[in-house]
Amino acid sequence: MRSRVDTAAMTSSCESREPVAGSGAPRCPRSGTKGPAVELLTVKALLGALALRSVRQGLYRFCADPTCAVVYFDEAGQVFETADLRVPVWQKEAPGARMMCYCFGENEAAMAREVAETGRCDAALRVRADIAAGRCACQVRNPRGTCCLGDVVRAAAHIEAQAGAVRQADCG
Repeated sequence: MRSRVDTAAMTSSCESREPVAGSGAPRCPRSGTKGPAVELLTVKALLGALALRSVRQGLYRFCADPTCAVVYFDEAGQVFETADLRVPVWQKEAPGARMMCYCFGENEAAMAREVAETGRCDAALRVRADIAAGRCACQVRNPRGTCCLGDVVRAAAHIEAQAGAVRQADCG
């Protein structure tokens, strides 16, 4: 049985962010997707050397549209694409082996193996324990700059559900 997230144990980079006040989040100049704010530290930490040289001071936003190559954009129209980052962005990758937790290496392939071997996935429990121990570095490791725990929980549930559907089909 899964326990609820203990938000009091999360570090500041694992806390949910409030929307930025104003007329609504700006949209990605390519996809039109609204983008949540990302701290400049996150952008700087994850850009490759060449792209880092062109970063400007100011507010960047994250584009989660899987069909769009843009990862970060600013209000002046500057964009950084997946090729500009030092890590793959799971929202932009094909399902199957995506990195779900950049701090602790939880990925879909390992989760699926765990479910196949044990019938369950404890990735979220492991990540929760590491968060509670103050080990996460989401602000500088996750391209979104926020905690991945919700993504890990959803991915694990999806993988477990798929495995359950396969088991039922085998028995039916």
